Amino acid sequence: MAKTWFITGASRGFGALYVKEALAAGDAVVATARNPKSVEESVGTHPQLLPLALDVTQEAQAQAAAAAAVERFGRIDVLINNAGFGLLGAVEEATQEEISRLYATNVFGLLAVTRAVLPYMRRQRSGHVINISSIGGYAGHEGWGVYCSTKFAVEGLTEALAAELKPLGIHATVVEPGFFRTDFLDASSLTVSPTVISDYEETVGAMRNFAARANHAQPGDPAKLAKAMVALVNSPEPPVRMPFGSDTVARIEAKNAGVAAELARWRELSLSTDFGAG
Repeated sequence: MAKTWFITGASRGFGALYVKEALAAGDAVVATARNPKSVEESVGTHPQLLPLALDVTQEAQAQAAAAAAVERFGRIDVLINNAGFGLLGAVEEATQEEISRLYATNVFGLLAVTRAVLPYMRRQRSGHVINISSIGGYAGHEGWGVYCSTKFAVEGLTEALAAELKPLGIHATVVEPGFFRTDFLDASSLTVSPTVISDYEETVGAMRNFAARANHAQPGDPAKLAKAMVALVNSPEPPVRMPFGSDTVARIEAKNAGVAAELARWRELSLSTDFGAG
C-alpha cells in the first residue's frame, strides 16, 4: 500500500534523494524546506509531491505543515527528520551563539516536527519516525564534540520514542550514516568555528585538514543510501538503530569493544557502590 512521507530538509542532499526514491516507489511525499521552491528546483514537480515551507525552528510552522500534509494526503506514514547541519571545531572553541543555533535545528527542531506529526500517527495507530543521526551520534570524535552532542541527543530521544510508541503500532528508528559523498562538508551544510586555539592543533586542527581533504571523496554512495531508506521504510519490523556505511559499522564495533574492555577493567569498583557490596 502506498505511503505518505513527510521529509524535512528536502531541498538538497539526502533529503532530495529521499524525495526522488519515495516518488519512484509510488509513494506520496510532503517535502519541506525553508524555501519550498528549492524543492521543485531539485526534484521537479509531481502529482504526488507537496512542497511546503518549513523552518523547523518555528514550532507553529511545523504544526501547520503537518496539518497541510494530512489535509492533502489524509495521513502521514513516514516522518524523516532530516534537517540539520554540522559544526566543526573544538568544544572550547565553539561560541554560545554557534551552540544555540546548532541545537535549535538539530535537536529542538526535530522535537518540534515530531510533536507535530505524532498526533496523526497515534490517531491512525501506525507510522514510522526516522531520525537522521550520524556515526557521530554513537561515537564522539575530536573536532565534532558539539555536533556529536546534538546527535547523541537524537539517539537517546529515538530509543525512548521506540519504547513509547511500540504499543501504539508506531516504529522509531535512528539512522546513522558515516561519511557519504554529499555536500555535508560544504559551507552550505557545515559551520566551521572561526576561533582557533593552537593547543588543539594536533587533534582538532588535524580534523579540519582531514575534512577539507575528504570533501566529495567520502566512501559512501548517497544514491545507494536513499534506496536503502526505501527498504527500511518497507520493513515490517525496522530496527531501532540503522547504521549505513562500512566506516560506521567499523566505528560502532570499535566503540563497543572499547566500552566492553573498560567496563571489565573497572567492574569491581563499579559494583562496590551498591548497598551491601564489599
